[in-house]
Amino acid sequence: MTQREKANSAPDHYRIRLHGQLGSQWKEWFEDMTITNRGDETWLTGPVTDQSALHGLLNRIRDLNLVLIGLERIKSAGGPK
Repeated sequence: MTQREKANSAPDHYRIRLHGQLGSQWKEWFEDMTITNRGDETWLTGPVTDQSALHGLLNRIRDLNLVLIGLERIKSAGGPK
């Protein structure tokens, strides 16, 4: 896929698993991500426009001293994973 095709396609969707629980007040901090608490984990799920945006999310996680458990692309821009 060329850069132009990638720019015109839908964003990839990711699931980011964190240790601990985040409340809904963090919704703005994590933009279009859905915050779901599952036991002692928080899942951030949603669209990420590109690699720069993904690194931005990871930087926010780092800045909050959150423990990253996992990162998974769950749906690519080119279709289902």
